[in-house]
Amino acid sequence: MISPERLDAMQGQWVRLVAAFGVAPADAYPPFDRLVAAYTAPDRHYHTLEHLGEMFRVAGRLAAHTRDPLAVQLAIWFHDAVYDPRAKDSEARSAALAADELTALGVPPATVEAVQRLVTATAHLLGDAPPADPDAAVVIDADLAILGAADARYRRYAADVRREYAFVPDADYRTGRAAVLRRFLARPRIYHHDVLFEEGEARARENLTAELRELGT
Repeated sequence: MISPERLDAMQGQWVRLVAAFGVAPADAYPPFDRLVAAYTAPDRHYHTLEHLGEMFRVAGRLAAHTRDPLAVQLAIWFHDAVYDPRAKDSEARSAALAADELTALGVPPATVEAVQRLVTATAHLLGDAPPADPDAAVVIDADLAILGAADARYRRYAADVRREYAFVPDADYRTGRAAVLRRFLARPRIYHHDVLFEEGEARARENLTAELRELGT
C-alpha cells in the first residue's frame, strides 16, 4: 500500500514529465489515474507502484548513461501497465497502451515509438548480448534491480510474485519459476551497467540460487 504522500509525489512527477511535451495538468491527471488504477489492482502484489518507485530510483542513478531521459521515464510508467500472468503478451499490450495514451496527450511520434521499444524490451528476451540501445539497457537494469536486493526484500518480492501466480498449482509453479531463475543465472552477467554489476551481481546470483534451493527443483 502506497502512502497518500508518496502517491501525491508520484502524481507531481508524472505531471512534470508530460509537461515537457506541453501537456497541461488537467489533461495529465486522467491517464495518471488510469495508470494508478492498473498498478493498484487487487491482483497486483509485486508489479505495483512500489516497483515503479524502485525503478525510478535506479534509473536516476543511471541518468548519465541515458540518451532520452523522458522516454525512459515514460517507459517505466507504462512497462507493466498491462500485467496478465495468464498471458504472454503483457509487454506488447503495455506498449500499445502507451502509444494510445501518449498519442492522445500529443507526445511526438518519435518519443512514442521510443517508449514502445523500451517497454517491449522489458520482456527480457534479448538474450546474453547487451541491447544496442543504451536506454533499453537502463530500463532493463532498473527492472531487474530487485534481483540484487537485500535478503528480506528479495524474499518479499519472490513471495509477491507467487501470489500473482496463485492460480498455478505448486508443482507447476516451481517448475516454471525455476526455469526463469536458471535463465538469468546462465547469463554471463545479469546487469549491463558496471555500477549495478559491482553492487548487485553477486547478491543477485546468491538470491536466485537460494530461491532455486527453496523451490526444491
